[in-house]
Amino acid sequence: MAVNLDKEAYYRRIKRLYGNWKKGEDEFGKVDAIVVSVGVDEEIVYAKSTAIQTWLFGYELTDTIMVFCDTKIIFLASKKKVDFLKQVAVTKGNENANGVPPITLLTREKNESNKANFDKMIEAIRGSKEGKVVGVFSKDKFPGEYMKSWNDTITAEGLEKVDISAVVAYTMAVKEDGELGLMKKAAAITSEVYSKFFKERVMEIVDADEKVRHSKLAESVEKAIEEKKYLGGADPSTVEMCYPPIIQSGGNYSLKFSVVSDKNHMHFGAITCAMGIRYKSYCSNLVRTLMVDPPQEMQDNYNFLLQVEEELLKELKHGVKICDAYNAVLEYMKKEKSELVAKLTKNLGFAMGIEFREGSLVLNSKNQYKLKKGMVLSISLGFADLVNKEAKKDEQKKYALFIGDTIQINEEDAATILTPVKKKIKNVGIFLKNDDEEDEEEDGDDAEELLGKGARSAALLADRTRLLGKNEMTAEEKRRAHQKELANHLNEEAKRRLTEQKGEQQIQKARKSNVSYKNVSQMPREKDIREMKIFIDKKYETVVMPVFGIATPFHIATIKNISMSVEGDYTYLRINFFVPGSSLGRQEGNIFPNPDATFVKEITYRASNLKAPGDTSVPSTNLQNAFRIIKEVQKRYKTREAEEKEKEGIVKQDSLVINLNRSNPKLKDLYIRPNIAQKRMQGSLEAHTNGFRFTSVRGDKVDILYNNIKHAIFQPCDGEMIIVLHFHLKNAIMFGKRRHTDVQFYTEVGEITTDLGKHQHMHDRDDLYAEQMEREMRHKLKSAFKNFIEKVETLTKEQLEFEVPFRDLGFQGAPYRSTCLLQPTSGSLVNTTEWPPFVVTLDEVELVHFERVQFHLKNFDVVIVYKDYSKKVTMINAVPVNSLDPIKEWLNSCDIKYTEGVQSLNWTKIMKTIVDDPEGFFEQGGWSFLDPESEGSGAEEDSESEMEDETFNPSASEEEEEEEDSDEDYSSETEDSNYSASVGSEEESGKDWDELEEEARRADKESHYEDEDTSAINNSNKKRKVRPSASSSAPSKKKRRS
Repeated sequence: MAVNLDKEAYYRRIKRLYGNWKKGEDEFGKVDAIVVSVGVDEEIVYAKSTAIQTWLFGYELTDTIMVFCDTKIIFLASKKKVDFLKQVAVTKGNENANGVPPITLLTREKNESNKANFDKMIEAIRGSKEGKVVGVFSKDKFPGEYMKSWNDTITAEGLEKVDISAVVAYTMAVKEDGELGLMKKAAAITSEVYSKFFKERVMEIVDADEKVRHSKLAESVEKAIEEKKYLGGADPSTVEMCYPPIIQSGGNYSLKFSVVSDKNHMHFGAITCAMGIRYKSYCSNLVRTLMVDPPQEMQDNYNFLLQVEEELLKELKHGVKICDAYNAVLEYMKKEKSELVAKLTKNLGFAMGIEFREGSLVLNSKNQYKLKKGMVLSISLGFADLVNKEAKKDEQKKYALFIGDTIQINEEDAATILTPVKKKIKNVGIFLKNDDEEDEEEDGDDAEELLGKGARSAALLADRTRLLGKNEMTAEEKRRAHQKELANHLNEEAKRRLTEQKGEQQIQKARKSNVSYKNVSQMPREKDIREMKIFIDKKYETVVMPVFGIATPFHIATIKNISMSVEGDYTYLRINFFVPGSSLGRQEGNIFPNPDATFVKEITYRASNLKAPGDTSVPSTNLQNAFRIIKEVQKRYKTREAEEKEKEGIVKQDSLVINLNRSNPKLKDLYIRPNIAQKRMQGSLEAHTNGFRFTSVRGDKVDILYNNIKHAIFQPCDGEMIIVLHFHLKNAIMFGKRRHTDVQFYTEVGEITTDLGKHQHMHDRDDLYAEQMEREMRHKLKSAFKNFIEKVETLTKEQLEFEVPFRDLGFQGAPYRSTCLLQPTSGSLVNTTEWPPFVVTLDEVELVHFERVQFHLKNFDVVIVYKDYSKKVTMINAVPVNSLDPIKEWLNSCDIKYTEGVQSLNWTKIMKTIVDDPEGFFEQGGWSFLDPESEGSGAEEDSESEMEDETFNPSASEEEEEEEDSDEDYSSETEDSNYSASVGSEEESGKDWDELEEEARRADKESHYEDEDTSAINNSNKKRKVRPSASSSAPSKKKRRS
């Protein structure tokens, strides 16, 4: 198969090389020709000669000599390589070849001196400019007879050699978009291998207290790049290590990339790791320090190192001299922590590309080269020989901190990090100790020195075995003990909080008074009004009606509803008004500015349907028109009022600061929920300086600012049909004429609906192919979303962190109408795949109560009570009972108090009681009334439930629910017993069919009489809120619990 050469890239790059040469800056001004000779040497990994070949052609060409003259280019190579190079040597039809000197291809003769070919090249060098000085890469020395004879020829001709490594490196340092893409991919693979393999492996080693040598761990990292799962879909044959991974710990540190991992065992202190991965010849680099139980001083030094890196990134911009950036960082350190300047690494990084380290572009105090947009650098900063004052062992006394990233230089903004692996203390610190372990260690220090680590482990194991026999608590007991502590803390904290809030009384809003006309002059002078007809003034939204012969205006807001009916020869128009005592709606309350005034409740007008002689129209026409127009005006008014109500309480947001940089993190082809319009629309989500902007294909824009996001949740597509980015906001935003506190962006990853009519076969090739495509699509989308999230977190300096739900801790429940999977995250409980979404912030939760927890029920309900007692409690219904223990374990780990009971409580009434009299509530024991194990809880609950029975008047829907509950709780037992009794009696009696039919007839009659009796009882008991079915079929819940 013929190997293709990227001609366009070759022409672009050779033009750039010749362009810089013609400018004549630095060493380029001294040379008359450039000679690049590459031999064969397996040991040489990085060389400028091979780098320029890879840059121009995409491949290394061994045993090839290239001579770049002023007016021509000569390549001497073997026959196969000459055939490959013919792709750029033949310039016919290639417009981009304009301005590039023509290429002469010479075929190398095997086993001969190649004198004729050498003479042709020397002749070309002599004819280029003055023909005296050749530019070479003096460090590149390839072995072999062929290379030796060529070098001898140049020396024999008396040509002067000048090293042009630095100027060629500077020419190649600015990367094209294609090169940047490869380097970003290399950086992404490095990040993936570090996060998913190395970091996890170190955690395992620390957790299991393993003894692993640095060299063995480094070897395992090298093997990891052979596994596809760490390569983000890249071909393993295109991936290699830039250098063997360098892992150091235990006091022996050398913060360079030329060292190798030693054979010492990894020590659990400061563990530095440097690794770089090369993808399609382009390099990347990453350095991190993991710390096991770091003392505070180590943490402070590490945080300062992160600040120093931030300063360096700010300084590295287009047009800045390397030495100036270095000196600015040094000045910052002298000002903040001057004692650490001596500990800093000698240089802060270097340029990187096809070669791992570009020696002429090192970040130090002497380098005069200017940075250019598109350069990629490996920055690496560290503090060496730091002393741990708290150390007890020799290997703990000295430590080093080392961090590094692959970065890209931008025009005006700070440099972009291409390896966005988190490096804050919480991401790299491994904290093991608790108080008990510290005590154990202090007691056992001397023993450890005498016995060694193995003996100490055995001693500790024996101690633990003894403890287990004596007083080791089970998980349930530990949970209860912890819950008891939380209960005490909860009541104290809630009492304090409510006492502070007592002074803040909520002001109840009065109903808006709408005035039709402020003075008589605004009253319309229409003919209909003079004729005592109903007139609708659309401008002032007023209905002018004749009342006792006087035209009286009523604002449209005062009209509750209108109805029109035709009875015989007359049409009736009935208008009902809002008055004190009538319901205004759920949230409006019956509040009028002047409730003691006299109100008109309704007015009815009558008009004839018969046309009298001389009339131009039927009298009832006026009523019909009035009915229609009032309806229109009322609809318009209500729509406007609804919009104003939506806007009420909206907090004004800052303006979005648009970042015009094209490299902004961006996700395309996303849907937004809730919809902007009636139909769902696709669009793109882009991260800017201080927020996100979603732009739909229609051009609608929705801005979400970072500082308004309470929870940013990423729901992967594992086990779901959609992949979601969900934002739960602190303050609602307006779009689509409504206010929203939850906004999400999603895309579908598979067929949400399946065509059942289609013939399905287990081994159908199309189906198998479709499944494979869906798997690939899921993987691709997941990678794209993760990449977007990492970039956003880097852009916001991790101020915005995305939470990922823990699917393993999820449980089924119905917070709204349908059952869905509720999953905890680090700070919330969420379901984002169904709409409406469900998000509960754990920090706002006071306690969680489980209702209807009984052995014979399959489900129970979860009630979430918030710290803000004025907020309505959240109910999650129909949670499977097998999820009870996992939920308790999770809540306990989050330090959230939970209680359980068999009853369903009236939470609206309970919360109102607490808010009205917080002192009284906490004097009576506070939330302990929910806990069945608390002292005196039975008596308290009895009295409370009695009080509820007397005063609580449930609505019709609540009555139905309670009746269903009571049926579910109690009727099953009586039914079972009746059924078994009847079966028994039938078996014992042995009656014939006639007798049985007669018995059934009598039973039917009796049941008919019973129905009549019960209906009479129900009618007599309607005024009292008593349910005969519950009281007659089983004892009340109150008695049953006591």
